[in-house]
Amino acid sequence: MRKESAGPGLLAVLLGAVGVGPLLLYGLSATSEEIITDLGINEAQFGLLATVCFACAAVGNATLGRLADRHSDLTLMTAVFSLAALALGLAGVPGGYVVLVIAAGLSGVAQSFPNGVTNRILLERVPATKRIGWVGIKQSGVQVSQLVASLTFPLLALLIGWRGTALLAALIPLALLVLTWRTLRGVPLLHPSTDAPEAATAESAKSSVPKRDTPPRTRHAAAVWALAAFGCLNGIGVQATNVYLPLFAVRELEFSLVLGGATAAVAGVVGVTARIGWARVMARGTSGPVLLLVLALTALTGACAFLGAWATGWAPLLWAAVVLHGASALGVSVVLMSVLLRSIPSASMASSSGVVTAGMFTGFAIGPLGMGLLVSSSGGFAAGWIAVGVTYLLCTILAFVLVRRGSRSPSP
Repeated sequence: MRKESAGPGLLAVLLGAVGVGPLLLYGLSATSEEIITDLGINEAQFGLLATVCFACAAVGNATLGRLADRHSDLTLMTAVFSLAALALGLAGVPGGYVVLVIAAGLSGVAQSFPNGVTNRILLERVPATKRIGWVGIKQSGVQVSQLVASLTFPLLALLIGWRGTALLAALIPLALLVLTWRTLRGVPLLHPSTDAPEAATAESAKSSVPKRDTPPRTRHAAAVWALAAFGCLNGIGVQATNVYLPLFAVRELEFSLVLGGATAAVAGVVGVTARIGWARVMARGTSGPVLLLVLALTALTGACAFLGAWATGWAPLLWAAVVLHGASALGVSVVLMSVLLRSIPSASMASSSGVVTAGMFTGFAIGPLGMGLLVSSSGGFAAGWIAVGVTYLLCTILAFVLVRRGSRSPSP
């Protein structure tokens, strides 16, 4: 097979791998009213689907990272797309609520590998001059998935029902799987001495073989755990906001149902732009901890704007909060992954990325549950936005500690 340099085909595969796992959950959210009515479940049971999905993703990232280090890129990418297709197919099978819960769990497991394996592919197959920029594009796969599902699932559900739509959507990961097999076989590994970090040279030299050697069981650096903690705290605020933003707009500011949904769509669009833009900033050599500090402060400002919109009922303040949320909190993952690419060898990239991603998904699972409890309490949305602000304040403190630590330590 003719070998090619990394190009649009490989970038499409990376973006698809990151975005295909959440496709089911976003599709279910877009057709939630029809699903709740059809299955005869309540809102809390529907919300449990997101909790199961994110919890499975968190456990998978935490436990399967080292396993991923020992398997080839093609094997892991096949697992990602196959699990995503299976989840969508299972959701489309006529069955009860339990079947849908299992499908949501499989969708979460499909999100256990993408960050680690796509980071490793970037490290070993993409020139260093393109690498950080590509991180921003491939990490925007989640928001692309959100946009695609939000636009297509409701329309198709009117024609073929939500189950038929899920079955039709299963063709997307299968098509991406075919593209992956063609692309990865055509894009060669880079020479380790020129494009991989020095610490990864010895292990990267072995990566051309299909079966990867077992890496040593070394402890992850403290910085990896700090990034995981930041991802967890930020994840709490991200999903607490994402899940309840439309409800807040409709209930507290009297938006229409369509306009309330538009708030989430705007946040998604801003999030895609932010991830690409912050990746370009990182590519210029900006310090990761410094950028995390900027994002945390911006997200904190957004949480204050949400609280202000609740207090005043002023719609422009809500839209400003939506933009701040999309530009900051939704852009954190690209910075976290970029920091890993700068400092982690390819031999342990999958497991290190798994630890950080597990932190994010743990936050994703906690956020909606905690926000729901607060919103349903006497404190209402005011208590919810204060709690979101507290999580971003903790992110700010942690980022400040990382900046101070980095200023006293030599760069890796």
